[in-house]
Amino acid sequence: MEPRRNVTYFILSGLTQNPKEQKVLFVLFLFFYVFTVVGNLLIVATVAVSKTLNSPMYFFLASLSFIDLVYSSSASPRLISDLFFGENTISFESCMTQLFTEHFLGGSEISLLLVMAYDRYVAICKPLHYLVIMRQRVCVALLLASCVGGFLHSIIQVGTVYGLPFCGPNVIDHFMCDMFPLLKLVCTDIFVIGILEVANGGLMCTLLFLLLLVSYGVILRSLKNLNLAVYIL
Repeated sequence: MEPRRNVTYFILSGLTQNPKEQKVLFVLFLFFYVFTVVGNLLIVATVAVSKTLNSPMYFFLASLSFIDLVYSSSASPRLISDLFFGENTISFESCMTQLFTEHFLGGSEISLLLVMAYDRYVAICKPLHYLVIMRQRVCVALLLASCVGGFLHSIIQVGTVYGLPFCGPNVIDHFMCDMFPLLKLVCTDIFVIGILEVANGGLMCTLLFLLLLVSYGVILRSLKNLNLAVYIL
């Protein structure tokens, strides 16, 4: 059975309706967006060109910068354009695409942070085996695993929302397409769906955050023991 969908586009309420404030926000967001793009491009280009920055740490750093660059470009250009021209509409398909891109890149970025923590753990706690453990194939596999994790997270989030009925109104109380403001427009009971969405996103973030804490806790403890050993010697 096809979902009822009378809504073909959404209206974003935006940050403000004041034209003067919109121009100020346009300049502010444009500055930070350009700064973010240039900074991440410099990191990626430096790691790619330099012959000395070929360790796994810099490979992951360049990958993180590239993902952050694309993530910043998934919504910021449209937001900046809307602030400049005063437009605030987005089609249903564009909204779903933006939602998928945000969760895919965000999930991949968070997963990659965990991979980078594992890289530092191996480098500090097992330095003699570092080059054997973190060889090129393993690094690429870990990067792909991060992207797969972000993709699975995103496809679950967007797949659930895409099949919901939107009958109106079509005004999203936000400056971009985001999950929970969008769920408020669904013309059916979304309590169970909301719980599933929170569980999917919240569980992933909480689990990865705890693993990051454990990883860096082990690293700090190893550094403490190493410094103690050096002091004794």
